[in-house]
Amino acid sequence: MRIFISTGEMSGDLQGALLIEALKLAVAAEYKVEIIGLGGDRMASAGAQLLGDTTAICSVGIWESLPYVLPTFLLQQKAKQYLRQNPPDLVVLLDYPGPNLIIGAFCRRYLPQVPIVYYIAPQTWVWSAHGYRETAQIVKITDLLLAVFPEEGRYFAEHGTKVTWVGHPLIDRMETFPSRSQARTALGIDPGKKAIALIPASRRQELKYLMPVMFGAAKMIQSQLTDVQFWIPLSREEFREPIQRAIGHYGLQATISSQTEEVLAAADLAITKSGTVNLEIALLDVPQVVIYRVSPITAFIARKLLKFSIPFMSPPNLVDMKQIVPEFLQEEATPEAIVSAGMDLLANPVRQQMLADYQQMRQSLGEPGVADRTASAILGLL
Repeated sequence: MRIFISTGEMSGDLQGALLIEALKLAVAAEYKVEIIGLGGDRMASAGAQLLGDTTAICSVGIWESLPYVLPTFLLQQKAKQYLRQNPPDLVVLLDYPGPNLIIGAFCRRYLPQVPIVYYIAPQTWVWSAHGYRETAQIVKITDLLLAVFPEEGRYFAEHGTKVTWVGHPLIDRMETFPSRSQARTALGIDPGKKAIALIPASRRQELKYLMPVMFGAAKMIQSQLTDVQFWIPLSREEFREPIQRAIGHYGLQATISSQTEEVLAAADLAITKSGTVNLEIALLDVPQVVIYRVSPITAFIARKLLKFSIPFMSPPNLVDMKQIVPEFLQEEATPEAIVSAGMDLLANPVRQQMLADYQQMRQSLGEPGVADRTASAILGLL
């Protein structure tokens, strides 16, 4: 049984790896499953044969994506050639909208007999009018869409897609995280210290646009709190040196750590980029402030020319389409705004309200066993 999985970025690589493990476990007694695909180190470690590493060529934004256009095109051509010569039994597209829609359209045209599953679909359901074209493309190429958010499932079902709601895979992943006390012991955090996680980047351009404003806010917090220690989970080893330079520049009492799970679980507060990590933080009951910035050129094109707008950008706010965590986009993401929201969250009343909202949000993400349900739905097509 040969399955082709295509994804990109750090979060997609993680979800792809969890899916591969579930698929192999589900068929272990009867079949040998061969996974070919596009992804990163985690998928490779889970047993996938990768045609290329897409986590190194991902970006967000129009201007920001230009350096990666040619590498992405060449990798897509390689994948198309492989698919034509070695048709799989099934294709799984995992998030990664632009490249995956191209791969999906190719498979639908040249390999019409191969079923296509979209797992963790692009968030066209929150993109206002800008998402209609992408929605139509997804509906056209997809035999089965596996939804992780309730609203996502309703949206695509209304647009004519066959949908199965499986729940969010992080529900399963969080069961392996350490407790708060275990995490703080592992990191050696003094009981009297406040630990604040800073999560600036999983993509290189985020170091440029997010790290200065985030570290500027951290410097202001450090001047107000004498008992604070900052922790920075390292998403890519290549980011260590620029992050270390920035720590020195801003004079932060900060530690870079490869123990990501421990850093997130131990934190009293997280100041973080927008992304899947926001859900991890919420499921750990850690208050957070979410920010995001792209280049001014990208922001101008998106707003003025493409009329792009979203009600929320952070996944915890998208689950039930209500604001749970404060989020600051583009020019709203200032050190002053981050500090104000962060200091409020360190105070008990505001903190308790967010924790209560987290509990309500958790109910909408499904029950444990997401990976098994996902694997069963995929194998059901075969």
